[in-house]
Amino acid sequence: MQFPIFRIIAHVLAIAGLALLPPAVSSLWHAEGTRATCAFAVPALSCLALAALFGSKRNAGTTPIKTSWAFCIVGGVWIGVCLLGAIPFWASGHFGGATNAVFESISGFTTTGASVLASVEDLPRSINLWRCETHWLGGMGVIALAVALVPLLGIGGFRLIKAETSGPEKGRITPRIASTAKALWAIYLALTVLQAALLRLSGIGWFDSVCHAFSTMGTGGFSTRNASVGAFGNPAAEWICTVFMILASVNFALYYRLFTGRAVEIVKDTEFKTFVFIVAFFGLAVALAERPDFSAFSAALRHSAFQVASIVSTTGFMTADYASWRPAAQMLLFMLFFIGGCSGSTAGGIKVIRWAVLGKQLRNELRRITHPLEVTTIRINGCSGRDDIVPLVAAFVSMYAVLVFATALAGALAGLGLIESVSCALSMVGNIGPAFGAFGPTANYGAIPDALKWWYSFAMIAGRLEIFTMLIIVGRIASLVAGAPKLALTPLLRRKSAH
Repeated sequence: MQFPIFRIIAHVLAIAGLALLPPAVSSLWHAEGTRATCAFAVPALSCLALAALFGSKRNAGTTPIKTSWAFCIVGGVWIGVCLLGAIPFWASGHFGGATNAVFESISGFTTTGASVLASVEDLPRSINLWRCETHWLGGMGVIALAVALVPLLGIGGFRLIKAETSGPEKGRITPRIASTAKALWAIYLALTVLQAALLRLSGIGWFDSVCHAFSTMGTGGFSTRNASVGAFGNPAAEWICTVFMILASVNFALYYRLFTGRAVEIVKDTEFKTFVFIVAFFGLAVALAERPDFSAFSAALRHSAFQVASIVSTTGFMTADYASWRPAAQMLLFMLFFIGGCSGSTAGGIKVIRWAVLGKQLRNELRRITHPLEVTTIRINGCSGRDDIVPLVAAFVSMYAVLVFATALAGALAGLGLIESVSCALSMVGNIGPAFGAFGPTANYGAIPDALKWWYSFAMIAGRLEIFTMLIIVGRIASLVAGAPKLALTPLLRRKSAH
């Protein structure tokens, strides 16, 4: 293994280590005890010391990142960060063991929001802050943050961001990848601050406002309350969260174009227009399906819009138990499990652009049947000739389905029912959080077997890194394991041939 790989991983872990300091300060402020403070401070200082050790080498920033290294770095970073994030959970004693702590951390950083806890209100404030902060860090991507803050990652940093970010196409919005990362994180931070301020103005305390802003913009779903956003009984806060869940599901590059005077490109964006239609259609359809169960259509529309935004953005917040809604409304919400947000956003799922591409390809195939001599092509964002993207999209959707089926089978083998197995698999791979049946929005994952928690952890990371990255990493590990016996026998074979 090359030294630069470890050096880059160490620097990214240092960024994550710095993120542990605010919960440490919170622990001190609320007098939660020395153990609670050390649970954050010790791993934070250890990561900073490790980065200082690797950064002390000469010419540490002159080695460009090779393509073959990028996937190893991304995999190493995400595994390292998730294990680092689990340390405070494990040390707090509230999670009942290392497996639950790692599951909660992975769920946080992958912005899945599936918790093993029955009551989050019993947690210290520092732990709840860290839970929500993991969403915020993982939403935009820890590597994207590191590229923005650490100059040495600018050399080949685009390869790292391509392996971490979502969507079939990853491009720069500025000439330099470090500037791109800074611009995206600046927009992300600004929207987070704006939402926290609006939630505070709506009557929610600062702590809850900040935590829910972290979870909303990261499209994660961890809350400081057992009943999630519905616990506040605040319609204004629900509408604020609804709007910002939708905003977090939009490609952040579009915000940059908006702020730089290129708003016309947003109107031409195929994925954005499709996403707006999906949110509007499902929001209205679910409200109409649930209208008889509410005193007024406005109340039905508020709960419908919130739940549609929560699922399509893969956030997982709730204001009501949709598992008790009418079958038609539940079916509409279940359909959203297959969609997800936009590419380049913090949302999970298959992504709207992929469905748009497949829909356009289906239309072209139908036209070829009725008009065999007609020349057809795919138009994306007003540009024609984008047929090259179809094989990549088809391959991704195929592998996505394979991983969902494998995860559903794992759930069934662990004793889950059919509805639970399938919906939990879609939830884990799509980074949604809640599912249906026994794992609806009011339930938790604490009772599932430890072996299934580890498989779900793998599925969450694979879904967050868009499957291909994890497949390449697993393939490289398998090839190394398969090649190990050959390497061990090589000296023996050489001596034998010499005789």
